[in-house]
Amino acid sequence: MLNKLFSYFSKDIAIDLGTANSLVYVRGRGIVIVEPSVVAINKKTDQILAIGEEAKKMVGRTPSHIVAIRPLVSGVISDFEVTEQMLRYFIERAHKKRFILGPRPRVIIGIPSGVTEVEKKAVQDAAKDAGAREVFLIEEPMAGAIGARLPVQEAGGNFIVDIGGGTTEVAVISLGGIVISKSLRIAGDKLNEDIIHFAQEEYKLLVGERTAESIKIGIGSASPLKETKEMPMRGRNLVTGLPEEVMVSDEDIRRALEKSVKQIANEIKATVEETPPELLADVMARGIYLVGGGALLKGLDTLITKETKIPTKIVEDPLTAVVRGAGQVIEKVDELHEVLAEVEVAGPPR
Repeated sequence: MLNKLFSYFSKDIAIDLGTANSLVYVRGRGIVIVEPSVVAINKKTDQILAIGEEAKKMVGRTPSHIVAIRPLVSGVISDFEVTEQMLRYFIERAHKKRFILGPRPRVIIGIPSGVTEVEKKAVQDAAKDAGAREVFLIEEPMAGAIGARLPVQEAGGNFIVDIGGGTTEVAVISLGGIVISKSLRIAGDKLNEDIIHFAQEEYKLLVGERTAESIKIGIGSASPLKETKEMPMRGRNLVTGLPEEVMVSDEDIRRALEKSVKQIANEIKATVEETPPELLADVMARGIYLVGGGALLKGLDTLITKETKIPTKIVEDPLTAVVRGAGQVIEKVDELHEVLAEVEVAGPPR
C-alpha cells in the first residue's frame, strides 16, 4: 500500500545508462530524455558546468582547464561522483523537481551482462545517492529483448545482440533468464576510433571523434552498398599542420571498419556454436535480433545473416530498445521481477 502511495506521487524511472548515450523512461509517460553520457567539469574548481547535450557541444572546444568526460567506460562506472551527479541530473529533470518535500522514485537501470558484483553495487549506490528510493538492475540484453517484444518468459530461444557505444552484448534468453551471454569491448566508439586511425594512416589527416562519428553514420557500412557514397572528411594535415579536406567513399570506410566488424560477427558465431540444440532450433526459426545504436551500421544485418546462416533483423528504433524494455519492466515490476539482475549484498545494508 505504501509503495502504491509513493508511486502515485513519484513516477518510477527506467534508465539506459550507456557509455555513449543515456536514455530515461518515466512510468506512464514514456521516453523523456535522450542525451549523451558526457559531463563537462572545471578542473580548477571541480565544478560541473554542463551535462548531456550541452557538455558534448564543448568537446574539443574548451580551455584546457575545462574537460568533457564520459563517467562510464564500457558501460561500467569509472568515476563514481560524476556518475552520481549525472544520474541526479537525469532523475530531477525527468521529474522537473527535487525530492526534498516528496517521496523519491524507484529506478531501474540497464547494466552490461557479466559485470562484477562490485560494479553492480556501484551503480546501485550511485543511483541511491542521486535520489532513488529503490534501485533495480536489469542486464541490457534482457532489456533489449523485452524492448524488441521477444517472448523472453517462454521456454524458447531468443537471440539478441546489443551493440552500444562501449560494448557489444550477445545473449540467448529463455524462461526469463540469460542462458548464454558474451560481452565484447568493441562497439560504436571503437568504430569511431577505427575511422580516426584510418585517416591518420591513409591520409596523414588528424580528425576528431565527432567527425569520425558523422562519417560512420553517413557512409559507414559492413556490407557493400547498392550505390557508391562519398563524403568529405575534414581535419588537420599532420605533415603541414594546415587544415585539409579529402573525399572518402563507403568502400574506404568499410575497409577501416572491417576488422572490428569481423570481431563482432565472430563473437555472434561463437555464441551460436555454444547454444543448446533445442534453443538453436528456436533461434533459426525466430532469427537474430539487433538492438542498440550500432545496429544502425548499414549492411550489418546482411553480414551477420551471411556469417551465421540465420536470418538477422534490426528491431524498430534500435537505439531506444533497451530503455523501452526497462520501461516495460518498471511499469510491471512485480510481475516481471524474475528478469531483473540479482545483486549479492555483502556486509550490513546501507
